[in-house]
Amino acid sequence: MPKPSLLSRLPAALPLWTLAAPLTAALALAGLGTATLGTALLALVAALLIAAVLAAVHHAEVVAHRVGEPYGSLVLAVAVTVIEVALIVSLMLAGGPAASGLARDTVFSAIMIVCNGVLGLCILAGGWRYRELAFRVQGTSPTLAVLAALATLTLVLPTFTTSSAGPTFSRAQLMFAGVVSLVLYGAFVFVQTVRHRDYFLPESGADAEAHAEPPSSAVAWLSLGLLLLCLVGVVGLAKLLAPSIEALVHAAGAPTSLVGVIVAMLVLLPETVAAVRAALHNRLQTSINLALGSGLASIGLTIPAVAVLSLFLPQPLQLGLTPTNMVLLALSFVVGTLTLGGGRATVLQGAVHLVVFAVFLFLAIVP
Repeated sequence: MPKPSLLSRLPAALPLWTLAAPLTAALALAGLGTATLGTALLALVAALLIAAVLAAVHHAEVVAHRVGEPYGSLVLAVAVTVIEVALIVSLMLAGGPAASGLARDTVFSAIMIVCNGVLGLCILAGGWRYRELAFRVQGTSPTLAVLAALATLTLVLPTFTTSSAGPTFSRAQLMFAGVVSLVLYGAFVFVQTVRHRDYFLPESGADAEAHAEPPSSAVAWLSLGLLLLCLVGVVGLAKLLAPSIEALVHAAGAPTSLVGVIVAMLVLLPETVAAVRAALHNRLQTSINLALGSGLASIGLTIPAVAVLSLFLPQPLQLGLTPTNMVLLALSFVVGTLTLGGGRATVLQGAVHLVVFAVFLFLAIVP
């Protein structure tokens, strides 16, 4: 009996809308360029952004199902972060001195979103359905430790160093922070994918969907390409929406830093949806891999990138957090340690994380 062709296998693994959404988003992005968006175009861009997010989640799940955990989570986290770094670098080059704190605001927002918003939503949604969710402490606790160390070294320490004025590193300190970030992130990836891969696999008893037959290599490669196209579309469309978001923020009298929070939330939408879907299938370990892995990738790739970029910028990079944000960061890691240190989670832990996230959003609007 002849082997089915790739085209005949595509409809089952890749519905038509998952092929059309990234292509349409990319074409719209190329066609709109830097055009000023009216009300109708804003609605169209928002609809295409949502479609690209949903398509990205589908393609990420196809790739993850082919390569298995934790590689699938790592693919999505690194892909989103690489594109996010490119967006940050382009905005910093275009923004001049006014963008000196952009990397700090983006990285801090990403940490608060994944450690409180995404993690809290996953625990609350999964805990509501299954009452109690299981995960592997051997994988979650070391990951949180690396994230806490990286965040403290790159976002808190600059406020207290004395070699340069303000919440900044000297050039030598910034280069050293970039190297340390890469080393720690590289060590994490090695442990997650090679040395102790079993620590990051979902606990037994996950949803039966996880045991479906994996897609072929050809379908997985196609999904990987479409995933990258989706993420380019998400970031590009989010950038198109940024001026309108900024205008609304200014009209409401909120701080400019809120724009970075909103854009970060848009960029992290694919990971958020993928993480919540995993939690609803009783795979909280996969959700944690996505959330914390995204935070680690955000620091581990962004800080080295901006450290190199700083060599070509006349103004120093502001990396140190304000006292209020340092308190929120410390609270997030304390709560995260208590949540991820027991191997079990319920809706209560999810509610606590979401309240901390709500406080972060409120103080971003009313500092």
